[in-house]
Amino acid sequence: MAETDVSATPFSGRTAWTRSLETPLRAFLRTETGSAAVLLAGALAALVWANVDYASYERVWTTTLSIRIGGSGISQDVRGWIDTGLMSFFFFVIGLEARREFDLGELRERRRVALPLLAGVGGMVVPIAIYLAFNAGHPDAHGWGTAMSTDTAFALGLLALVGRNVPARLRAYLLTVSVVDDIVALLVIAIAYSGHISVVPLIVGIAFFSAILLVRAADIHWGPIYFLLGLCVWVAFFKGGIDPVVAGLLGGVIALAYPAQRSDLERASDLFRVFREQPTGDLARTARAAVKGAVSPNERLQALWHPWTSYAIVPLFALANAGVNLSGSFLAHAFTSRVTLGILLGYVLGKPIGIAGSTWLATRLMRGRARPPVGWASVAGGGTIAGIGFTVSLLIASLAFHGVDLQEAKVGVLSAALVAATLTWLLFGATSHLPRRLRIRALLGTPDLIVDLAEPVDPERDHIRGTVDAPVTVLEYGDFECP
Repeated sequence: MAETDVSATPFSGRTAWTRSLETPLRAFLRTETGSAAVLLAGALAALVWANVDYASYERVWTTTLSIRIGGSGISQDVRGWIDTGLMSFFFFVIGLEARREFDLGELRERRRVALPLLAGVGGMVVPIAIYLAFNAGHPDAHGWGTAMSTDTAFALGLLALVGRNVPARLRAYLLTVSVVDDIVALLVIAIAYSGHISVVPLIVGIAFFSAILLVRAADIHWGPIYFLLGLCVWVAFFKGGIDPVVAGLLGGVIALAYPAQRSDLERASDLFRVFREQPTGDLARTARAAVKGAVSPNERLQALWHPWTSYAIVPLFALANAGVNLSGSFLAHAFTSRVTLGILLGYVLGKPIGIAGSTWLATRLMRGRARPPVGWASVAGGGTIAGIGFTVSLLIASLAFHGVDLQEAKVGVLSAALVAATLTWLLFGATSHLPRRLRIRALLGTPDLIVDLAEPVDPERDHIRGTVDAPVTVLEYGDFECP
């Protein structure tokens, strides 16, 4: 069969690549993109509030709240409850998406894992190295984790604004890299930024988590029991000195993701048909349970919690943590401090160098057996937009710094987000002015060869719609039986 190289044609690769994007991934990307505006509004509201009346801003978020049962309980300020409590649901969703990627997404195939894995690691190692270069030998060096993580929601949302014509595959690739990024960032929180470890509560937490695994193995699908056991794990980790958001990630990672089975779909369809014939309450519950059971726990939990975390929890976190008093004297001091410069340059330079450089190096070492699903301009743009490290960066900053150092770290994170978005806009703006074929190659890359028809289209014999030399030929077969 003849082979045609369509790498330079206007529609090359777009049909083949976008066709493989799964519906759950599209839904995830839409939610992340849409929630970026709410997150941005929360951050701006925090900045305005902190600069109008910083005392009231701090007074609200440092108000102490306690939950007690008998003589035992947990006492934190409001900001602490948001950072360790509500953000556990955020990391739960990250765990769900990570599991879905490993079960159904890009990370399920070893051949496809290498590039996003190396890009994610490179996108963390280089920023950390830049931060440590500024803070080596200084007590602030322990805040290196602040400069490593990408905010997926913010990055995807701003990418939709500043790079309107970027390939959809870039968003999928960036999401896959961010999954690796988030998992490593949470491991860093658990290992490097947890307090004094108490062995007994930690053992209790592990025991409760083992109970969750046993309940799952018993094929029990009653949600409240999982929530209660997960809450026990959270409390045990909190008492044991481990940042309790780790409990959220662990809960998400164990939620299985799988495509709907034909037998389950047929059973749900049969029960619904029976319900249509006899619309009783019992049959309604049975049909609803069958339809629900046909969808994997991972998909059901994402549909339930992802909108809540994206549109409520993360914006509330931004409101509670992004406030910093931006006086002229403080900014002048901040932009000369080791902490601010280390974070700012770590994100603005380290992320694109780490992601694009690691992707290029892996492609060369594998001699073309693995390559990014988009062009190098898109890879570079993904690297620059990954310099937005808002949510997890602020969370780690609150664990690593206090006082003036924390305020300087916030300035570094916020400044890096602004500069990263600007660089991405300039990059894709410059790419849009390239000649058409070169622009397509830069954004989409060179796709695999497409196998053409064994016999070319014959205008004298075949029924044709459109031009004969179109870059893509769609062949429609007809089966006609004459009497």
